[in-house]
Amino acid sequence: MTETVTTMLGGCHCGSVRFEATLSDGLNTIRRCTCSYCRMRGAIAVSAELGGIRLLQGEEMLTSYRFNTQTAQHFFCSRCGIYTHHQRRSNPNQYGVNVACLDGVSPFDFEEVPVFDGVRHSRDNDGVTLRAGTLRYIPNDQSDPA
Repeated sequence: MTETVTTMLGGCHCGSVRFEATLSDGLNTIRRCTCSYCRMRGAIAVSAELGGIRLLQGEEMLTSYRFNTQTAQHFFCSRCGIYTHHQRRSNPNQYGVNVACLDGVSPFDFEEVPVFDGVRHSRDNDGVTLRAGTLRYIPNDQSDPA
């Protein structure tokens, strides 16, 4: 499989933060994580190499959060609270980018999303990355009002 480098625009909900993300392999790196923070956040992320995020506006609006090992750094808009991206613990030379923040992309565009075990993180598990499961989105028939 050949890598597809894709550059996309994105931003937070209120529009204060705008960025350009150069994705490592297009949208092919979609994933979720089961760590305590990602479980609560619920975002689907794709990969960008370090330096692959260029802030176009609102850098001063971004704030960050670190927990546990203090390795991963999660960025979000201080006005609307939306998580835009994070520097990964599993690979500090890479960002995870929130697909919901990418222009024209929705987390519901993906029929299946791999979910990785962040509770038993690869950094704590001799470098072994475990897959916890698969998140599936099955849309209702459009004629069903439920």
